[in-house]
Amino acid sequence: MKKILVPVDYSKTSAIAFDVAFDIAKKDGAELIAMNVVEEITQESYRVTGEWHKADWEDRIFTYELMKKSKVQLEKLVTDPKYSAVKITGELRVGNPYHGITTIITEKKVDLVVMGTRGFTKLDEMVIGTNTEKVVRHSRCPVLTVQSKPATLDFKNVVYATALSPDEEVFSRFVKRTQQIYNSTIHLVRINTPGNFQRDRASKDAMLKFAKKLGLKNYTINVYNEVSEEEGVIYFADSIDADLIAMATHGRTGFAQVMAGSIAEEVVGHSKRPVLTFVVKH
Repeated sequence: MKKILVPVDYSKTSAIAFDVAFDIAKKDGAELIAMNVVEEITQESYRVTGEWHKADWEDRIFTYELMKKSKVQLEKLVTDPKYSAVKITGELRVGNPYHGITTIITEKKVDLVVMGTRGFTKLDEMVIGTNTEKVVRHSRCPVLTVQSKPATLDFKNVVYATALSPDEEVFSRFVKRTQQIYNSTIHLVRINTPGNFQRDRASKDAMLKFAKKLGLKNYTINVYNEVSEEEGVIYFADSIDADLIAMATHGRTGFAQVMAGSIAEEVVGHSKRPVLTFVVKH
């Protein structure tokens, strides 16, 4: 892993995500890219009153002042002595946060995105949450989401929720790399639901073959029964007090032998633990 991108909005959750990314970068010798996107007032902005108006100089000055403030905050973060053990660069962009993140991923050839799922207020949570869901659904690299401060930054127990698809080979290499960094145990789990049930013996035999094919080491095999896949993943992780959840996803293409995008987004939105996702079609 060479480059880790961290979208920052200077909120508490953003700071937590940055600390998690810093720890990973320090352990793996990666570079951190701290990115802030200032949303520019468009030429035709919609007022709360429902009227349209042409953006005036006040709007442009407002955007400029936001950029100046963000530049100072970003510079302070990048040069903070407590992060001196890792190379950090700052990226300030103007525009839509989601498009800014996806553009940086391509431009800088980012290997991992680490981002929070909440902001300052309920409105911020809605906006940030929406952008996080989009990044999880479409990112061309793995995404690690953090909702609150993890109990530990030492990810010793990793839940790998899998549907045993051969398409997960690329993602499994990333999971194995995570295991190497933290010397962790991988807990493979298949979630049995009423609509997608498989006998334990068949599930465990299939997972054993899957683990051997991928060359996984130091792992456990588990089957967990629940009414839905997303609840099963979250409750199983709770039952073993996991430090991290890892899931492969096909975006919104449906279950189709791998975890559906909506399932990953539900887990990201409701799990209190860090969640690592990857869109296997990429």
